[in-house]
Amino acid sequence: MLLISPSPFSLCCALLLCLPLALVFTSTTTPTTTVDSGRQSSLVPPPSPPPVVIPSDDESLFKIASRVNSRPFPPSSPKKIAFMFLTTTPLPFSPLWELFFNQTETHQNHDNLYNIYIHADPNQTYDSPFTGVFNNRVIPSSKPTRRYTPSLISAARRLLAHALIHDSSNSMFALVSSTCIPLHSFNFTYNTLIRSKKSFIEILLNEPGAYHRWAARGEEIMLPEVPFEKFRIGSQFFVLTRKHARIVVQDKRLWSKFKLPCLKWDICYPEEHYFPTLMKMFDPHGCIPATLTHVDWHGSSNGHPRTYEASEVSPELIIKLRRDKPRYGFDAGGNDHSNSSSDSLRVHPKHDHPFLFARKFSPDSVQPLVDIAKDIIFNDFVNFTAKSEIM
Repeated sequence: MLLISPSPFSLCCALLLCLPLALVFTSTTTPTTTVDSGRQSSLVPPPSPPPVVIPSDDESLFKIASRVNSRPFPPSSPKKIAFMFLTTTPLPFSPLWELFFNQTETHQNHDNLYNIYIHADPNQTYDSPFTGVFNNRVIPSSKPTRRYTPSLISAARRLLAHALIHDSSNSMFALVSSTCIPLHSFNFTYNTLIRSKKSFIEILLNEPGAYHRWAARGEEIMLPEVPFEKFRIGSQFFVLTRKHARIVVQDKRLWSKFKLPCLKWDICYPEEHYFPTLMKMFDPHGCIPATLTHVDWHGSSNGHPRTYEASEVSPELIIKLRRDKPRYGFDAGGNDHSNSSSDSLRVHPKHDHPFLFARKFSPDSVQPLVDIAKDIIFNDFVNFTAKSEIM
């Protein structure tokens, strides 16, 4: 076969013919990342991720929240506390909470240590509207709530779902009410919660009237998902880990029973049953079975705990509330202890956790509380007066 060597003229023609193809290939190829001597550089920076759109309907909200990372992410970022306020009224203690959160200004990157979420009943009038650190903190999926109904469970689940989706650095999720106040400084509260690897939720066995509460929807209606021997009672105010917050929004099995209306409304407190039962059934070893929100049931009225009036606010009261200890439903091994109202002040020897919040306080007690905030409430080293002097 005869091979003809190309002439200079033919080579030039060939190059001219290939030039358009080279231009088209170059313009349609996406930028690539090059690696040189272990150093990585990109010709074009990657696009920013799209903002997270949080739906307002419960089904979509819980579906998205159930898929989030169960651990705070990224690991290098500061872990945050999600403060979740469940209310049907304006926040009467917002001036006190404002001081509480503003303490973090002494902490580097203080704005990276917490988030605030509010579930506010849209049927209520909020005058004045939420301002300061509470401005624009109402979750858009807020819906009406009513006592003796599962609507209070739904509200708490919405708060958890929003907090899970909104910030992947949220590590602990604290549910508080509009009548709650802090008992310590922000730094004390933050350090106490962030150092814990477990949730704080009251899980009590053998409470008076437990069977009637379990059967409030009708005999055996809770079966087979919730047998009576696994039914638990506890405070509706808890602090959950991110792992447990996701368990709550993922749950459909127990919720299918607890969302049913009660036939006996006067013993129907589903928000005090659903969360303790869920945690007991799914991960008792991951819980400290006690609430960190102090409440006084002595002298309660119509299912409401005692309310502290403005005239009762004093340094001695705050110190007394701090010194009280929670009662525990079961030990670290998941074993139940028999609890009843008569032994409500018992403290399990393996546990010694401080109350971080307290309720209920009357709205007019806000000013007396603000007056002692700096020197007493937010002073974690205040001298503890002898118990005999404050009882």
